[in-house]
Amino acid sequence: MRDVLKLLADGEFHSGEALGAVLGVSRAAVWKRLEHFEGEFGLVVHRLRGRGYRLASPLSLLDGGRLESDLAVLGWRLVLLDSTDSTNAEVLRRLAADESAPLLLLAERQSGGRGRRGRTWVSPFAENLYYSLGLRIEAADCPLEGLSLTVGLAVLAALREQGCASAGLKWPNDLLVAGRKIAGVLIELAGDPGGACQVVIGIGVNANMLPGRVEIDQPWTSLRQERGELVDRTALALSLGRSLQHYLNVHRARGFAALRDEWEAAHLWQGREVQLSAGPQQIQGIVLGVDRQGALRLNVAGEERAFSGGELSLRLRDDS
Repeated sequence: MRDVLKLLADGEFHSGEALGAVLGVSRAAVWKRLEHFEGEFGLVVHRLRGRGYRLASPLSLLDGGRLESDLAVLGWRLVLLDSTDSTNAEVLRRLAADESAPLLLLAERQSGGRGRRGRTWVSPFAENLYYSLGLRIEAADCPLEGLSLTVGLAVLAALREQGCASAGLKWPNDLLVAGRKIAGVLIELAGDPGGACQVVIGIGVNANMLPGRVEIDQPWTSLRQERGELVDRTALALSLGRSLQHYLNVHRARGFAALRDEWEAAHLWQGREVQLSAGPQQIQGIVLGVDRQGALRLNVAGEERAFSGGELSLRLRDDS
């Protein structure tokens, strides 16, 4: 399968003879195999008599060789899958089975990708980056407070390195461009948060999705939309790995407090009027920033209050 996709990834026409040679089937049987690809992976293949077959849009497949070479320098082990239900869930299963860490798992697609508060993370084949890093840590050696915000800084640095200078942060786990979501972070734990535990850092980046292909229930954009060209997803993953290691090292040594000023400088909603949903409770206030543990600081009716927790949702007051 992967050899055929590598051949078709350029979005150009390729002859039935060439594809048949890769597939190990006759020219007449090529279309049946490609129809299977369409159904299994959601790809659209165009056929034109006399010219052959091409994908409706070019693909950037993840390159395992390039990834393994660079990740070895970081000391991370790589698992690259064509498909999984959720990269976070798969890493948690592997850590529970005593596989070694740090473990970076990447997939070309997810059938059950998820974000915060149980939301679905749309994960079409070879379009975006579905990225989960599994760690085993002692809480005394690496504070968990503010970790998701630290990871957000790492994602932001990678986006900017990839040419998306206008990206910024939204507390607690989102990255936006002009009010549209481009990436998100989901951290999940297993074990004792106060002692030894397994931590999975899940990151989703909209890399090459374009409007009209998928339905998403919130405004979104992608690196391809912002840059106007196909994104090399392998280069994006490598950039993210280097950035993530740097910020995790700072966080491990000095905690989120050392990164607080940098985070606030990149927070798009500093000083904005917002509404915070905490279950049935709706709290209105003005964003003051975050505290040393990453909790949101709001001016609520003239009083400063701090809020943290995985079930909180923040939106602008004038965002209808």
